[in-house]
Amino acid sequence: MKTRIDHEPAFLLSSTPWRESSLKIDIFSQNYGRMSLIARSARRRQSDLRGVLVPFVPLSLSWYGNNELLTLHKAEWLGGWAQPVEKNLLSAMYVNELLLKFTAPSDPHPEIYNLLRHTMQALSVGDNIQTALRVFEWQLLTACGFAPDITEDSQGNPIVANACYAIAPEQPIECVPSPLENTLCVAGETLLSLANKVFNCKETLNEALQINRLLIAHKLDEMHAKNAMLYSRYILTQLKNFQAA
Repeated sequence: MKTRIDHEPAFLLSSTPWRESSLKIDIFSQNYGRMSLIARSARRRQSDLRGVLVPFVPLSLSWYGNNELLTLHKAEWLGGWAQPVEKNLLSAMYVNELLLKFTAPSDPHPEIYNLLRHTMQALSVGDNIQTALRVFEWQLLTACGFAPDITEDSQGNPIVANACYAIAPEQPIECVPSPLENTLCVAGETLLSLANKVFNCKETLNEALQINRLLIAHKLDEMHAKNAMLYSRYILTQLKNFQAA
């Protein structure tokens, strides 16, 4: 079936050379989810696409073709903010990498697109970066069906701020009297902060990071056993080690 889509809001996730002068690009669009497109002649100096296909900023893309091969025929930069820099650039790469690994092709998720737009804007202006990343991770896990319900515990009781909760992948949240050995346990306040997308202290942010990393690592191992590494996180770790040395 022939397809033609015009002026679709989207973000560029990745691009790789394709044949002599073209690019194969992965995008995340507002109404069509993650898509792979061929940008013909995009690597040629005179191409109109050459300076427009950049990541981390909102684009308007138009494409046509069939389900097996979709061709980009127009791209426009919508503006709004500059690309992230320094550590924020690595964070933006990390966000794109999660989308590539966790979302399915041609699976519409307008809420993830809006989340991506908000996160990239925050990374660009450097505003509450850690909060933006924790919220992105959790909302992505939730939208993809990988996050547990944090409105109540395994017994159906509402989450209480000063209670202790055990977290395990693919298991309901369990209220426990005290932290358990070899189990991630967090304060109820952290779960409420994740649900409300507001963090009032470093402790809840740190615990939210532990929750998200546990769930992300589990799903990566399950979905991408042979390629579970997040390269953006690896690069950031190497940079920190280099600076420490």
